[in-house]
Amino acid sequence: MRRFDRYILSQLLTLFGFFALVLVSVYWVNRAVVLFDTLIASGQNVSVFFELTVLSLPNVIRIVLPVSVFAAAVYAINRLSSESELTVMQATGFSPWRLARPVFFFGMIVAVMMSILTHFLVPASLSELTSRQKEITENVTARLLTEGSFLHPTNGVTFYIREIAPDGVLRDVFLSDQRTDDHTTTYTAEEAYLVQDESGPKLVMVNGLAQVHTLTNDSLITTNFSDFSYDISALVDIDATQRLRLEHLSTYRLLFDSHSVAEELETKRGWVVYEGNARIAQALIVIVFPLVGFAMLLLGGFSRFGVWPQILIAFVLLVGLETMKGAVSDPVGDDPNMWPLTYLPALTGCVLVGLLLQLSARPIRFRRKAAS
Repeated sequence: MRRFDRYILSQLLTLFGFFALVLVSVYWVNRAVVLFDTLIASGQNVSVFFELTVLSLPNVIRIVLPVSVFAAAVYAINRLSSESELTVMQATGFSPWRLARPVFFFGMIVAVMMSILTHFLVPASLSELTSRQKEITENVTARLLTEGSFLHPTNGVTFYIREIAPDGVLRDVFLSDQRTDDHTTTYTAEEAYLVQDESGPKLVMVNGLAQVHTLTNDSLITTNFSDFSYDISALVDIDATQRLRLEHLSTYRLLFDSHSVAEELETKRGWVVYEGNARIAQALIVIVFPLVGFAMLLLGGFSRFGVWPQILIAFVLLVGLETMKGAVSDPVGDDPNMWPLTYLPALTGCVLVGLLLQLSARPIRFRRKAAS
């Protein structure tokens, strides 16, 4: 690789690292705030928060990578053009195709990063994240054993413990269940115990009172009990956290074992095939994104308004490619034999880059033809 290519590539990689760090930080902070509130409210410690944050980072990086690579290419090429470095290279006889070579290498490097993320890191991290969330959800002690505070483990349920004895006995327990529209059930007990059996965690209340308030006729029914077992596994949606999804599986299984995966997840085989091919297509589209920005900036001439019109047009083109990616998902999901459509956005982007580079190589001929 020549010195010019190394110079351009170093500029692109440096700016890519900067934009990726900024975008990942912004996206991570927005998600971390919600995650932090949820975990702290559930009685978890800070170490669990950092663990779940680290497990979610690969997927966050995967999301912001296409935007980062486009922003880095546009900023670097704009700076090279404003400092006349790109103009000097064009004056020495470098064609647009030759100038695009370091941008292509840049896209290839980021595509390798994207492939590592989509095929290995993201499925493994999401699978481990789901497993940890399942453990936290099933950890009733962390969710419910907080004395002196009114807890809301789910919508319509309020739980309170006045004191937790050293031997594990819960003193003065209050439980209100308002999840049904026609009545409200309230349980109070002097003592309670948390027990675990095969069907899930149970709250065994001793020497208490059950009050059922029917809203339709405004009646109240009270029942004294010596002991009462309440299934608290219904307070959390354990099945939602432990359910296996396509994002958790390896690309090899999605592409070469799609029939069994579709039966296991009870979904259409087309969506299994689409997920596997979409991971490969994500790496290919990352190569296209910086080339589109480069070709658009190379096509534009001098303007007192700067390069913002070209950047805006490039951004609109990329939005169109992303829209196309969403449009081809349904046909592939319905018919797995339509899997080549998954690569249509990347192929369209390559054709678009070729047209823009060809147009920038012969701008005068194009204008003469248009005038005639």
